[in-house]
Amino acid sequence: MDAKVTLRIEPKIEKGAMATVNGIVVHQTAGASVTSALSSYASGAAGAHFLIDKDGTIYQTARLTQKTWHVGRLQSRCVAEHTCTAPKKWDPSGTHKTESSKSWPNRYPSNEDSIGIELVGKFDTTTEKYETVTREQNTSLKWLVGELIMTLRLRATEVFRHPIVSYKEPTEASSANWK
Repeated sequence: MDAKVTLRIEPKIEKGAMATVNGIVVHQTAGASVTSALSSYASGAAGAHFLIDKDGTIYQTARLTQKTWHVGRLQSRCVAEHTCTAPKKWDPSGTHKTESSKSWPNRYPSNEDSIGIELVGKFDTTTEKYETVTREQNTSLKWLVGELIMTLRLRATEVFRHPIVSYKEPTEASSANWK
């Protein structure tokens, strides 16, 4: 990687070899600080490959050749893209099982084949919204996504906010801008 990235590899969040990378998923931490996120990673919680602090500092927390648990249960890509019909009943577990059996690009990138980028950003339980991503975070995110797309030869259309690919809070990373 580049000198703009501080290595803070946390082996506890690495969950096995990742043979192929097909996309990027952008998240927010829900916690208020980079320290709390790094502490969570060190304890073995779910984590992402990169963490971007509010001041724009980029930390690489997992190797690009390793899976991390950052996506969760997949939503249906074909339903979102209107190329199939939605199931009659809401069933996130069943949908995830069906989607996981599909090969990419017929499903969203998953833990098996995507790079996760976390932006430090608190979730306010009173308003039920994530805080706005800082200008510095968006500048770093744009640079990092551009580098990853170029280095890993990814499609720019395969970068998603977390709630697009999985059943998550709709405001997560809503103010993130990598384009």
